Amino acid sequence: MAKGHVLVLPMPCQGHVIPFMELSHRLADEGFEVTFVNTEVDHALVVAALPPGGAAELRQRRIHLAAIPDGLAGDEDRKDLNKLIDAYSRHMPGHLERLIGEIEAASGGGRPKVRWLVGDVNMGWSFAVARRLGIRVVSFWAASTACLAFMLKIPKLIEDGVLNEKDLFETLQLAPGMPPLHTSLLSWNNSGAAEGQHIIFDLVCRNNKFNDDLAEMTICNSFHEAEPAVFKLFPDLLPIGPLVADRELRRPVGHFLPEDAGCLDWLDAQPDGSVVYVAFGSLAIFDARQFQELAVGLELTGRPFLWVVRPDFTPGLSTAWLDAFRRRVAGRGVIVEWCSQQRVLAHAAVACFVSHCGWNSTLEGVRNGVPFLCWPYFCDQFLDRSYITAVWRTGLAVAAGEDGVVTRDEVRSKVEQVICDGEIRERARLLRDTARACVSEGGSSHKNFRKFIDLLTQHLAVSKP
Repeated sequence: MAKGHVLVLPMPCQGHVIPFMELSHRLADEGFEVTFVNTEVDHALVVAALPPGGAAELRQRRIHLAAIPDGLAGDEDRKDLNKLIDAYSRHMPGHLERLIGEIEAASGGGRPKVRWLVGDVNMGWSFAVARRLGIRVVSFWAASTACLAFMLKIPKLIEDGVLNEKDLFETLQLAPGMPPLHTSLLSWNNSGAAEGQHIIFDLVCRNNKFNDDLAEMTICNSFHEAEPAVFKLFPDLLPIGPLVADRELRRPVGHFLPEDAGCLDWLDAQPDGSVVYVAFGSLAIFDARQFQELAVGLELTGRPFLWVVRPDFTPGLSTAWLDAFRRRVAGRGVIVEWCSQQRVLAHAAVACFVSHCGWNSTLEGVRNGVPFLCWPYFCDQFLDRSYITAVWRTGLAVAAGEDGVVTRDEVRSKVEQVICDGEIRERARLLRDTARACVSEGGSSHKNFRKFIDLLTQHLAVSKP
């Protein structure tokens, strides 16, 4: 018999599904039954990308995959976060309530009723649904806690005149030890088309209230020593990361695309500390000119490289040009559509990570002591870049020209600087050791995770009013 039944609900984006699935595996390790709720579109992607035996492994571990509609038509663009957020905020609450009702009706035969929702802070509406149905709530923040801190400070920033709702005024620093950030780079100001940014800002403000009123605990995929100033500012936020599903990094974690395992065999044949790994997450888009500048820049380094290029990464790229490039770098450069990034970054052959600085990628690089070349695309990634380059000092950032393009020479030069800088490598190694200590028994993240599990097992405790 499971300890209890936990409903897990991420925001419908790859960068949120992965840490929520990692957390689900940890809950399964603790004896909980988990129902993992994706949108129908994301559910189909996850199921299609599961490795052989992946679905059976999840069932065996009592992790059940469920799906509800997101409110968009099947062919609508879900990379438009304004459109996606507007749709799911209006349509998903009713579907979630229906799903919970179906689970409750099917309970019995040894399957416990849902006691808890572990929900994404970005899905605050789900907290109201859960509480209305007598289900208690823990919120989970999957991005940098500094990003959440800016959101939680919105009322104060407006009161101080720094923000006038969505208008931009200045560079601000929330606390000593946190990097300064211009208000134009706040996550809600650069997550989509300007005309729709009010949708995200309004969502953030609503979620702040849902989280404050309805969640009994907020856990974060971070560790204290990575963002000490933030956790001093908000001591009730509990870091439990960096999360991993298992030490061997082999459990399915909800990828939207199938992993190319062949690149790991190629890495095995490369010298230690020689490979440039390049990946820009699940949402970034490059135009053809920028793609070609990056490609030629990698070629000019003369170093082996592994580059993740999603099928939708550069619409309109000349197939003939790409084929010619592949021929020129054959044997030295490998291009794949997707891979097990965690296993790649844990490989001794990797020398540096050219990254969009999404928080999952950032933590995965940190956990393995890999130096960064930062190339943020949108949202919270600019703040993550600031931590890497200015706070931890474990990497450098690319600089675009006046036309907004990062040139091939900039790529070549910055890759060389990152790889050849012994002080960057040493700081990355020290931060890696700190991250690992935090999740080891007795570490700060390990202790916070035990607090989280203790709360989930207090079935008879009085809920937060």
